[in-house]
Amino acid sequence: MRALGALGAFACGIAVSLGAYAAHVADGQAQHRIGLAALFLFGHGLALLALAPRAQSRMQRIALVGLAIGVSLFSSSLTLAALFGTSTFFAPFGGSLLIAWLLYAVGLLLG
Repeated sequence: MRALGALGAFACGIAVSLGAYAAHVADGQAQHRIGLAALFLFGHGLALLALAPRAQSRMQRIALVGLAIGVSLFSSSLTLAALFGTSTFFAPFGGSLLIAWLLYAVGLLLG
């Protein structure tokens, strides 16, 4: 769980950089994609940073790993598409993994 917390902090730092790039360099569709990637990366990075040390059940830990993989796929797919013109093929897969929030909620309810 320590590694997930560190990954969360790393994600927040990258998100700030992406946000600055979107605000000062990118334009049009690239600005939108990078800004959205930064938003998701910062929010989920902060969540990983806060929740990883508190994850007690196996279900909660699996959910956090799903969130980490999901936000990585989602944000990197959008960013690479904006910067290098690649496909956003992995964005829907990453976005689907972000539904792991529901798994985390169930883990909390079941204790």
